[in-house]
Amino acid sequence: MKRCFIVVDYQIDFVTGKHGFEKARLLEKPVCDKIREYRARGDDVIFTLDEHLEDYIKAREKKRLPVPHRIDGNEERLLYGEVGGLKSDNDLCFRKSTYGSDLLYSHLKKTRYSSIELAGLVSNICVLANAVLARTAQPETDITVDALCTASDDENLNKAALDILEGFKIKVINRN
Repeated sequence: MKRCFIVVDYQIDFVTGKHGFEKARLLEKPVCDKIREYRARGDDVIFTLDEHLEDYIKAREKKRLPVPHRIDGNEERLLYGEVGGLKSDNDLCFRKSTYGSDLLYSHLKKTRYSSIELAGLVSNICVLANAVLARTAQPETDITVDALCTASDDENLNKAALDILEGFKIKVINRN
């Protein structure tokens, strides 16, 4: 049975754009290394992309995050740097307009994996939401988050997210 590596929202906006932060840049190499590792074994690599339509101004999320971001068609929505270059046409890519991806959840409900690993941005929002969806879709599957491959612009929230992930029986590795 294949393993699965899910790269959550590693997009220009979250790395160097309006919502970017220095720790996000530091994830590029370890995320790329993992993509190569999974590919070398013939495992699946999946990407999620946080995207919004032009009507973001009316969205509920706008009330809490008032800066329009990752509007469909804008460069900021693209995968960042070498991670974007490593995405192949064979990789699944799920676009989402909220924190967790319902399309990823549906895929995980019908496609069994021996293990699932998540990485990307932001640890306390979209990584957490999608890890919980993965746990819900595959309650008996080993699920891992590598702390070297996720981050938040708020270290306290990052630590809390890693604690919560562990509470969901998701293995957090490389935690300082």
